[in-house]
Amino acid sequence: MGTSRRTFLKAGGIGALALAAGGALYRLRQDAAPHRFTLDGEAGAALQAIAPAILLGALPPGAALEPTIDAVRAAILGLPPATQKEVQDLFGLLALAPARRLLTGVSGGWEGARIEEVSAFLQDWRLHRLGLLRSAYHALHDLVLGAWYAQESSWAAIGYPGPMKELS
Repeated sequence: MGTSRRTFLKAGGIGALALAAGGALYRLRQDAAPHRFTLDGEAGAALQAIAPAILLGALPPGAALEPTIDAVRAAILGLPPATQKEVQDLFGLLALAPARRLLTGVSGGWEGARIEEVSAFLQDWRLHRLGLLRSAYHALHDLVLGAWYAQESSWAAIGYPGPMKELS
C-alpha cells in the first residue's frame, strides 16, 4: 500500500507540531530567567554523554569530567544573551526524547548512551548536508574542547608549557 503525498504532508505537519509543543512544554518547565542559561536534567545528561565522545583520545583514563562541564557552563554564561538562548534551545532539543531519537539516533536516555553511538551522531552532524546541524556540531565541539584545553591540567598532554611568564 503506497502512501499518498497528502498523507505524507499531514504526518509531517503533525510531527512538526508535536515537536514544537514538546519544546514549548520544556521551556515552560524551566525555572530560570528568560535568557539565562541553565543546564539541568536531561540537558545536563546530554552534555555528560557528549563531552567524553568529543574528548575521545584527549581525555586520560579516569580523568574527572566535572571541571570541563563546569567550564562549558561558565563559557556559555559568558556569551551574549541571544547566543545563550540558542545554546539553551540546542540542549532543549537534545533533551526532548522524540527529537533526540530522530536527530541523534540515541534511543534511550543520555545517561545510558554508549560512547560509540554518541560519536556516530556527532560525526553525522559534522558532515550533515544541513548547515544547522553542522553549526550545532561545531558549537558543541568548540565549547567542549575550549573548556578542556583552557584547563591547566590538560596542557601537559599536548606539550603546552603554559603562557609566557612575561604575559602573566
